[in-house]
Amino acid sequence: MKNKPILAEIANAVPALRKSEVKVAEYVLAAPQHVMHMRIVDLAQEAQVSEPTIVRFCRAIGCNGFQEFKMRIAQEIAIANNIGQFAIVEDDSIEEICSKIADTTIQRLLQIKTQMIPNQVGKAANAISTAQRVEFYGFGASGAVAIDAQHKFFRLQVATAAYSDPHMQSMSAVTLGINDVVVAISQSGRTRDLLHSVQLAQQQGAKVVSLAPAGTALSSAADLPIHINIEEDTDQFTPMTSRIAHLMVIDMLAVAVTQRRGPEFATHLNAIKRSIKSLRLDY
Repeated sequence: MKNKPILAEIANAVPALRKSEVKVAEYVLAAPQHVMHMRIVDLAQEAQVSEPTIVRFCRAIGCNGFQEFKMRIAQEIAIANNIGQFAIVEDDSIEEICSKIADTTIQRLLQIKTQMIPNQVGKAANAISTAQRVEFYGFGASGAVAIDAQHKFFRLQVATAAYSDPHMQSMSAVTLGINDVVVAISQSGRTRDLLHSVQLAQQQGAKVVSLAPAGTALSSAADLPIHINIEEDTDQFTPMTSRIAHLMVIDMLAVAVTQRRGPEFATHLNAIKRSIKSLRLDY
């Protein structure tokens, strides 16, 4: 166990943890770079649990105690930083820019892969596959992800729409019902208007799936959270890798929903492919 990445161990252990220990796991996954500098009392305070809960959490993920837990966190962060430091500067050549952006994106996707909790994706896919309507909400770069998601799920015979305007989201939310699902997408997990739309949808009985960092307001509010933990630098030259990570998770959900449709659904997908092929030039 100790040869495996500690953050992946934490993510995989979440379904078996106690409720109080899950709060610790969510905080650690959201901000591991802060946790490695904390005392046990600091982590307990931030996660809003007791110090004995921190000790139980450390043992539950295979560590002998809090110090070993912090050491493993620090080691993993150091490795990630060594791989992922691809800062772009003003005098970089086009070759360097292309290489750094590609390397940064690959690194971040690998990071999400190790932290991903498949059970979260599975539960969300189950809810989406049985929903009457699925609405995708997001702002900015997350709005672009919502549109991509709407395009993917439209092909799966899901009644779906994507909204990146707060007024449209609010109107959409109050028209939903107990058989509907909202997928709320946010890199920060703290967008006020998005949280308002989510609350309105839940008041109507709709389930909310979130794509956001663990421990954020959106993840905490969601019925079915999917944790995507990327701390994005806001420097002007930094690529928006969180958007790519969100797109990857949308693909996971789409494939999982397709699988739940059964083998007979292939006839429908083949019909879509044929309709698109007729619009293309033959060479």
